[in-house]
Amino acid sequence: MKLVRFTQAGTTRIGKLVDGQVIDLSAVTGHSDSMRAVLTQWNDLRAKLEAVTAPAFALDQLRLEAPINDPQKYLAIGLNYKEHAEEAKAAGIPIPTSQLWFNKQVSCISGPFDPIEFPADVKVLDYEIELGVVIGKRCRRVKAEDARSVVAGYLVTNDVSARDWQSRSPTFTLGKSFDTHGPIGPWLTTDDEIADPMNLNMKLTVNGEVRQNFPTDDMIYNIWQQIEYLSTVMTLEPGDVIATGTPSGVGVAINKTLQVGDVVRAEIEQLGAIENTVVAG
Repeated sequence: MKLVRFTQAGTTRIGKLVDGQVIDLSAVTGHSDSMRAVLTQWNDLRAKLEAVTAPAFALDQLRLEAPINDPQKYLAIGLNYKEHAEEAKAAGIPIPTSQLWFNKQVSCISGPFDPIEFPADVKVLDYEIELGVVIGKRCRRVKAEDARSVVAGYLVTNDVSARDWQSRSPTFTLGKSFDTHGPIGPWLTTDDEIADPMNLNMKLTVNGEVRQNFPTDDMIYNIWQQIEYLSTVMTLEPGDVIATGTPSGVGVAINKTLQVGDVVRAEIEQLGAIENTVVAG
């Protein structure tokens, strides 16, 4: 399924995308618009959600919201693509010898077509297309070979980065967490629809110019290794979002960072695309 959060007639609800239409799942989910709540009850709800066929709305008549707006955690890994690590090394940033994790505070999350703010306090704003993985089961100490069993699905993320703020702190968190700097979407594609998430092409354009265009198989640590590593430390919960790294071509590496008015489109094969305009914040 392709699960969405959508707003229609002033009310936000959960739906599923089928043949260009969004089918309202309120008959099962009630008045809740929490995707996290749906994932928490996934085993009980899935068959019921699959059976719903109406009411349906045309996709272009709705506002798509962030598929998950209330995760407990939004975790992201740095320098996890081979070529991106090499471009960072060329800029004097050493390649880490283990997985490098930081938080994006959940308040940064925004919708798939919402604007990205360029705050007056920021000097250097950048983009990073990343495959987002959403956890579907509460889990701890998951082995890599079992990690796929705890994944609910996948979405497109743009790890928008305030580079000057990022460089001020070794944790990166402040530079990664400005409001609106976490657009995700356009929907949550459930794991069963993706044969191999480690073989998907990712492409990011700015004003139509291709800046990043790389497959997910260039990861240094694959999705399953990431889940094993994180779950060694903490309990992962349904709805938690994991951004799995960005490929080469980030703006700071090619001297083409974002400016007010830029239109940033991030697309991942089989998962759809998000598109966000940079506005003065």
